[in-house]
Amino acid sequence: MRWSRLIRPGGSVLDIAAGLGRHSRALAKAGYTVIAADLDVSGLADLAGHPRVEIVAVDLEAGKWPFAGRIFDGVVVTNYLHRPHFLHLIANLAAGGILIIETFGQGNERLGRPRNPDFLLAPGELLAAFGPHLQIVAYEHGAEQMPRSAVRQRICAVKGDGPLYLTEVG
Repeated sequence: MRWSRLIRPGGSVLDIAAGLGRHSRALAKAGYTVIAADLDVSGLADLAGHPRVEIVAVDLEAGKWPFAGRIFDGVVVTNYLHRPHFLHLIANLAAGGILIIETFGQGNERLGRPRNPDFLLAPGELLAAFGPHLQIVAYEHGAEQMPRSAVRQRICAVKGDGPLYLTEVG
């Protein structure tokens, strides 16, 4: 959430694999319009009818990309990895749009789930995937203890060439 303030105020955000809606709820509360997408949307039921949240039940790994042609001021992906989506996420960003991804990295198999190497990012993998297309604002890869022991990789990037004013982040 520390990077969410870089998203255009009042803008639209796509929350991929929204789960129980932790980010969708926080973003809607902060004034963003959110599309919360996941295969299982039962954890989002209490958000049905929320004026700032659209719930989309979709199998993100079957068929065509469901958000083709849609443009968002922000795209958030947490605890989910499906590499074929990387180029879609870039295409869904508006000029000046912010991409925020946080998921598990290699080494996590020693600490807990996921353990499957298909779901663990190699060091620098997000940089390699998004660096040629977006301006990288922040990148992290390392172990953490809270909220549980895990190896994480995070990236925040912007679509565009101009400088991004980071004083808005705190």
